[in-house]
Amino acid sequence: MFYNFEEQSLLLLGTAGYPSPKILQEAINASGTEIITVSLRREGQEGEAFRKLLTTLNVHILPNTAGCYTVKEAITTAHMAREIFNTPWIKLEIIGHADTLQPNPFALVEATKILNEEGFQVFPYTTEDLIVGEKLLAAGCKLLMPWAAPIGSGQGLRNIDGLRTMRSWFNDIPLIIDAGIGTPSQATQAIEMGFNGILLNTAIAKAGNSVLMASAFSEAIKAGKKAYKAGLMEKRDMAVNSTPIFGLANLI
Repeated sequence: MFYNFEEQSLLLLGTAGYPSPKILQEAINASGTEIITVSLRREGQEGEAFRKLLTTLNVHILPNTAGCYTVKEAITTAHMAREIFNTPWIKLEIIGHADTLQPNPFALVEATKILNEEGFQVFPYTTEDLIVGEKLLAAGCKLLMPWAAPIGSGQGLRNIDGLRTMRSWFNDIPLIIDAGIGTPSQATQAIEMGFNGILLNTAIAKAGNSVLMASAFSEAIKAGKKAYKAGLMEKRDMAVNSTPIFGLANLI
């Protein structure tokens, strides 16, 4: 559950960089997503038309503070988003490093405290750092959104052990992988580990066929959820016979 929203689809979709509004709409439909993220960094008539298009879709809008580098920028953007989209949800991004787009953990926690006190429900873009995660929860977050790898890199789960530890440590907190997923198989792997959702954009928006890729991610995430529920076998250091030796015919 993401705050008071009982999600059915585990795929959250970004809306930037698609070849056309029509392809974006078709990709959203093909993905089966219930939640899309939207940046307010769109200006003028084009931005207004884009926002009107999104409001016609049968999805929940999660505004984000993409492009913000300071607490003041992020809070101002969050207030604008709440006014425009009439939602307390905000995906909080405060970038700390221009090349890696790694979030600034200090600014992130500070902004989260302020926004939580002002009635926002914060979806924080963070790393797999456990201490930062604890600080964000203490500041009022009800879920965490660790990255898999830098935004738009498609590297997948770059720190599997760290993410697995995070999943184990925050075992009762919804965790959504945000950023770095490049293929459906990477998304499956994250869901098999017990993560509660995948938020991605570039892997679908920049695919040769965005609509087909959206469908592929949808099916991959469903497969990962089924595998997680079924219970994955444990890895072993040695081979183990799948056929019992007892009862085999002696052909010598």
